Order: sequence, then C-alpha cells, then structure tokens
Amino acid sequence: MQQEIECKFLDVNHDEIRQKLTEIGAVCEKKMRLMRRVMLDHDDNRFQKNKKQERLRVRDEGYKITVTYKLNDGKSNYPFEVETDVGSFDETIKLFEAIGLQTYSYQESKREEWLIGDVEVVLDSWPWINDYIEIEGPTENSIKEVAKKLGFDWNDAKYGSVDTVYEHQYVNFTSDDSIGDVKEVRFGDPLPSLLKKGR
Repeated sequence: MQQEIECKFLDVNHDEIRQKLTEIGAVCEKKMRLMRRVMLDHDDNRFQKNKKQERLRVRDEGYKITVTYKLNDGKSNYPFEVETDVGSFDETIKLFEAIGLQTYSYQESKREEWLIGDVEVVLDSWPWINDYIEIEGPTENSIKEVAKKLGFDWNDAKYGSVDTVYEHQYVNFTSDDSIGDVKEVRFGDPLPSLLKKGR
C-alpha cells in the first residue's frame, strides 16, 4: 500500500481558487463533473465499527471506475491506500455483494482536477457542506509549497475523509459520526437527520 499525502482547505470559493491556480501556472486536467460512489462493508460492519480506520469504495469518476481500500493506522495524518481501475461500476458492486459484502451508503459529489508539476489540486463539492479543495502530492513539502502559492496558511490544513468537512461545519457531527451513516447522499435531497441533530 502507498501513503496518500493530501490535505484539505475548507470553506473556499472555487472561482477564486480557479483564478489563483491559473495565475500560478496550474492546468485544469478534468472539468467539474458528477461523481458517484458506494461504500461497502462486511456483514458484521467491521469497517464502520473500526472508528473510520478502514474503508472500501467503488467510485465512478466520470471518466473511469475505481475500487479503493483505505487504511488509517492512526499514527499519521496520511492514510495508506490501494486503488485499481475496473470496467463497470454496477458489475463491480455486484461482484462484492456476491462474495458477501454489503453496500451501506451511496454518495454523490462533484470534482474538478488541476495539476501543477506533480501536485494535484482538486475542487470538491458535496451535498450540505461548503466547497473545499484537496491538495495531493508526492511529499508533504510539495503540497505545502502549493498551499502557500494559493495563499493558504498551513495551520488551517485539515486531514482525513470528507467526514472532517462535515464535522467542521456541523457542530453536533462528531468524530464518531460518518456521512456514510446516511444511506443516500445526493445533491438536492433534504438535510438528513444526522446533520440536523442538535441544531
């Protein structure tokens, strides 16, 4: 497994980020598009019970389909992952279900990808939260450098899954919660009870 070196900056304006990316010489590799994913687990829910340390996902990225397993050992800000391309979103889900895994959450998001050198900057949108970006590169120094060029303070960087963003925005969404606890995460759907609690 290889380590995924990435961070997030939250509550951003994507149009302003696009302008800054253009100014620093970044190139838009993939325009904003809808992505869909399913999260899978064993019938004993061991991934979900494991404090978000393990995740298995099938994702339609709009131009390719990927299967990704992520493991966060809790010792680093950066998880380990194994990812591979597959031929079909639906058939891959059927394959996992045939061997006993279960789909527990369907999720939509939108993503745009930019590249500057060997560092990728992605503009992300998810239902019910403000826009954010992720910066991913081969080393922490490489992503720090791009963050600085974009005008971000490294002390504001966040790590982890999209749950980090929901936790930032919804005061009663805790580190024990996961957006994966919502069966369907779709644009245009009403705010789910998980995000309403305590409001």
